[in-house]
Amino acid sequence: LSFSRNRRADVSFPNLEDRSSTGFGVSVVFIIWAYVPDRWLHSIGIYYYPSRYWALAVPTFFSVTVVLAIGFYIGVNFMATPPPTSLNSMFDEFSREPLSGIPSTDDDEQPIEPISDIDITQINDIMFNNLK
Repeated sequence: LSFSRNRRADVSFPNLEDRSSTGFGVSVVFIIWAYVPDRWLHSIGIYYYPSRYWALAVPTFFSVTVVLAIGFYIGVNFMATPPPTSLNSMFDEFSREPLSGIPSTDDDEQPIEPISDIDITQINDIMFNNLK
C-alpha cells in the first residue's frame, strides 16, 4: 500500500479533434460513394468500391432495427402491465386510504394531510358529474 501512494497516475484523453475530423471525412466519402456516378469515380481512378445497394441497405437496416426495438419495448411493457379491469391496477400493497374523507374548508391553518390515493369513484364524480 505504501507504494501506491507514491505512484502518479498518468491519464491521457483521446484527441477529440482527430475523431471529429475522421467522422466528417468518413461521412463525405460515404456521400461521394453513394451519389456520384460511376463514370466520375472511374475518371479519378477509383474502380473498386462496394455495390451501391449497401448505401441504401445499411441505413435501412439500422432504421428498421430501431423501429422494431422500440415496438418490442412497448410490447413488453404492455405485456407486463395488468389490464385496466384488473383489481391489481386499482389496489396494491402501496395503496393508502385517505385519513379523512371530507376535505377541510376552514381558513384555519391545518397541517398538510399525508399522501393518499383518491378513489376512482371520487375522480369520476368530480370529472363527469359536475358538467351541469
